[in-house]
Amino acid sequence: MIAKLSSWAHRNMPTREQVERNRMMRPFAHRVLRSELWRFTRRSVPRGVALGMSVGIIVPFAQILFAAMLSVTVRANLPVAAATTFITNPFTTPFIWAFSYKVGERLLYFDAIMHTSPIDSLFEVTDAWQMIQWLTAEGKVLALGLVVVAVTAAAVSWFITGIAWNSWVRSKRRQRLDAGAAARRASDADG
Repeated sequence: MIAKLSSWAHRNMPTREQVERNRMMRPFAHRVLRSELWRFTRRSVPRGVALGMSVGIIVPFAQILFAAMLSVTVRANLPVAAATTFITNPFTTPFIWAFSYKVGERLLYFDAIMHTSPIDSLFEVTDAWQMIQWLTAEGKVLALGLVVVAVTAAAVSWFITGIAWNSWVRSKRRQRLDAGAAARRASDADG
């Protein structure tokens, strides 16, 4: 499963050269092509996955461009962030939107029951509603649901990716140690 996912990601992730040739990225090339954004490390990969999840769910257009620009600010792995935005596609988007609508509907229902209506008050006091509506171009219920689902998905994916990355590194280290021990045993038997 992981091998298939890895090969799919390798085929679909943009390379540095592709980003360098992209005319829309030329103004940002000096920042986007920094080598630290293209390294696969235990910190940058989970950041890239979380960023890609949130951008993929919240932003309905130019997701890879937004993921690339935001990768610079949070020092996330750019190819991983770009590839993770594919979480939303024509097959998954209706399900994500339906679930997000239900989440937003439930939150606003609980907000209406409460005496102080903290969510509605927050929308009135800040410009959060205008920003969310601009990002999603949707109504209050779906927009709120999309933001909640995106933040939750980003946090969960960051946590799971961190655990998976650490276990992968441990297994690679264990394989190297086992190979070294086998080589030592073979050389001791010969000697």
